[in-house]
Amino acid sequence: MSRLARTPGLTEIQREILATVRSFVDKEIIPVATRLEHRDEYPDEIVEGLKELGLFGLMIPEEYGGLGESLLTYALCVEEIARGWMSVSGIINTHFIVAYLLKQHGTQEQKDTFLPRMALGEVRGAFSMSEPGLGSDVSAIRSRGVRDGDSYVLDGQKMWLTNGGTSTLVAVLCRSDEGHPEGTAPHRSMTAFLVEKEAGFGEVRPGLTIPGKIDKMGYKGVDTTELIMDGLRIPANRVLGGTTGRGFYQMMDGVEVGRVNVAARGCGVAQRAFELGVAYAQQRHTFGKPIAEHQAIQFKLAEMATKVEAAHAMMVNAARKKDSGERNDLEAGMAKYLASEYCKEVVEDAFRIHGGYGFSKEYEIERLYREAPMLLIGEGTAEIQKMIIGRRLLEEYRFQG
Repeated sequence: MSRLARTPGLTEIQREILATVRSFVDKEIIPVATRLEHRDEYPDEIVEGLKELGLFGLMIPEEYGGLGESLLTYALCVEEIARGWMSVSGIINTHFIVAYLLKQHGTQEQKDTFLPRMALGEVRGAFSMSEPGLGSDVSAIRSRGVRDGDSYVLDGQKMWLTNGGTSTLVAVLCRSDEGHPEGTAPHRSMTAFLVEKEAGFGEVRPGLTIPGKIDKMGYKGVDTTELIMDGLRIPANRVLGGTTGRGFYQMMDGVEVGRVNVAARGCGVAQRAFELGVAYAQQRHTFGKPIAEHQAIQFKLAEMATKVEAAHAMMVNAARKKDSGERNDLEAGMAKYLASEYCKEVVEDAFRIHGGYGFSKEYEIERLYREAPMLLIGEGTAEIQKMIIGRRLLEEYRFQG
């Protein structure tokens, strides 16, 4: 382990899990990540390896066949995986948000049906809130679920669905006015529906179409898609938790987990960028000595390492707060904001250290340079994080005069 980003107070089991994941990343992910990323190729062999390690069941309770580990353990594993290739951490993130939603809010029947198979990676999860033109304004969701006898009929178009093609269970947030009179606040008339589907593209079940992969600047390998519902009929027992109107609160609870995950991803990518930068600086010579001996480069390395350490500490604090059962939206927002911004800065400094070679696809830093921007917008933009942080601070420090 490197000197940076260590986590005090871990149990022996946590240390063993992290050591196993780091070994897997070094042997199975880093050597192939850039080649797969340039091809935009889904990492089937890596995913099978994650299944064998039991990582798809990491946070799922033991009674459902999972490992029953904490959000902290999961976040530290994500940090290690993102250090190898950020796209792989995205493959398991949405899976765990859905597993978390089921664990926290699902009916007993929903837990019994899905969690054991999710722990094995047989059922793969994705979740969907965003829509075209919606951005971060979740309250403006237009997709609808209308009761029809023992079923709901869903209509609408969703956007930016990570794992849209490979997933087989999607938690979809829709407006449902059932039991909610005209004028009800938008967030009180939303419901999360559990939609089962076949993996793949096209019409994956009657009324549900996954058109294809969205071509992206970075974050390749993992499939990002649209989701189109046109008369999609699902049974009433697939309302998450069995009660309509709770979807917004349920999803926001899951997003707090997702924001810790994005913070962990930022930490992992920043760590890898620092590793690449500090190694290259000791190999590249100018003016008769390694560039690491030039003060300008040492200043960059010092700033990069400090940012890696600070982001990791905030991410760990946010995860531990959630594990304790306390509200952590402030800490998760701060960690996500800081880690994503610092990740971008550390990656850019490593890119600068590489000079012209950083612009070449032969060097790993080129891939990281395209991946880092996704963290600035994933799970809520930096601006949304600052809004959340500002509002929470005003709640905590309300003027009493």
